[in-house]
Amino acid sequence: MDPLSEVLSLLKPRSYLSSGVDAGGDWAVQFNNQHDTIKCYAIVSGGCWLSVEGVPEPVRLEAGDCFVLPSGRPFRLASDLALVPVDSKTIFPPAHPGGVVRINDGGGLFLTGSRFAVAGSHASLLLGMLPPIVHIRKESEQAALRWSVERMREEMREGQPGGVLIAQHLAHMMLVQALRMHLSDELNGSSRWFVALADKHIGIAIRAIHADPARRWTLQELAEHAGMSRSTFAQKFRETAAETPMEYLSRWRMLLAADKLENSDDPVARIAIALGYESESAFSTAFKRIMGCAPRQFGRSRQPATPPRGATSSVEQAAE
Repeated sequence: MDPLSEVLSLLKPRSYLSSGVDAGGDWAVQFNNQHDTIKCYAIVSGGCWLSVEGVPEPVRLEAGDCFVLPSGRPFRLASDLALVPVDSKTIFPPAHPGGVVRINDGGGLFLTGSRFAVAGSHASLLLGMLPPIVHIRKESEQAALRWSVERMREEMREGQPGGVLIAQHLAHMMLVQALRMHLSDELNGSSRWFVALADKHIGIAIRAIHADPARRWTLQELAEHAGMSRSTFAQKFRETAAETPMEYLSRWRMLLAADKLENSDDPVARIAIALGYESESAFSTAFKRIMGCAPRQFGRSRQPATPPRGATSSVEQAAE
């Protein structure tokens, strides 16, 4: 499995699809409490401004644009960012499958959106690997997503049997397509991991690590995979990914371990061996250093994550 697919698989995104928003006049809505969620939207008509916490410049969105907010940060959508926003919770009604929320009687902006809840105590670490905004505005890339958007609208409008499941699969496809397109774009303002993965040399080394995380990789072997000298590779990897190759290898192993601890009955010793550690104690030391607690305190001793209330498709869940 490729690195992007692996990260998304560990996040286990569950789509709580899907809503439409029809806004008119002057409006501004603040979406707080986005912890451990991914949002995926498409602008069907009209336009608006998007501002994401921690991102210096707002983004102008127009009809045809698709955008993904993968990092779980609070954000604002508005006709004018100078307006005082209202909290999203005050305008979105109780769950109503496949509905449309209207702001000021609508008529200006129409967008469709999906909310993905992600699972696991380690979700925040994985979300940090993804960019804060993925903005798809190239016409050729939009065309690749348009079919999914139109089918989503049809499923929302017609309410046929099985429509919710079809729309969920379409939303997952849009999410992966948008992130994949972002990898081939300029990556301005993207996460360090995405920039590293897109680099033609460093990306090869990252893919090698993901293909065989249990291997006792050396810096020299990874440099050879990347087609670079050992010193040049080490320097470029650190500059691009903001960590050393060995730090990345250890962190990825611990994320895999965290997933096993939460979602399997494998004993710690077996997980340690499967990830290339000669002893449980060496693995436990590395795990505690990176994840902040011992393996036996992680995962199984915690209560399973409670799904969001009303875990059916809804306007409220998709938009908030």
